[in-house]
Amino acid sequence: MLVPYSPTWPLVFQDLRQELVPAFAGVPIEIMHIGSTSVPGLAAKPVIDLLLGAPTLAKIEARIGDMVNLGYTYRPHYEAAIPRRRYFVKDITGDLRIHLHCVEQGGRLWREHLHFRDLLRADDAHRSEYEALKRRLAIVHADDKAAYTLEKGVYIRSLLSSLED
Repeated sequence: MLVPYSPTWPLVFQDLRQELVPAFAGVPIEIMHIGSTSVPGLAAKPVIDLLLGAPTLAKIEARIGDMVNLGYTYRPHYEAAIPRRRYFVKDITGDLRIHLHCVEQGGRLWREHLHFRDLLRADDAHRSEYEALKRRLAIVHADDKAAYTLEKGVYIRSLLSSLED
């Protein structure tokens, strides 16, 4: 279900960021707001996506228990599809969900997520096109999240094709 952009989403991100920073004390990390809720004006599913970058996956793995203690659920089964990411989810009040994508800072996944976000923030045409696609797919694949994500991925990869390794 897509909802209109909410100016509260960046505030929720900031609160979540502040909550996570102490769990990584002594580790140089960066936490960024990504996904549709990070793009002003873009309709989105009510999901705050956070991108946490650390020097290595081992540094992230060493803090899994700390993130679980903060209410995040570790989802290791997704690593078969995306082995360079450690993924967590968290439910908070209402319909809002949290997705935490932990990757190596500066690595390909880090760069791709930020590049796509920045493209949508900077280009009204891409943002409108992406929103129209999401609205269509939300209707066509109302009961099939995997198909929705797969078809969205084709568009995302087309925009990321300009990103060099």
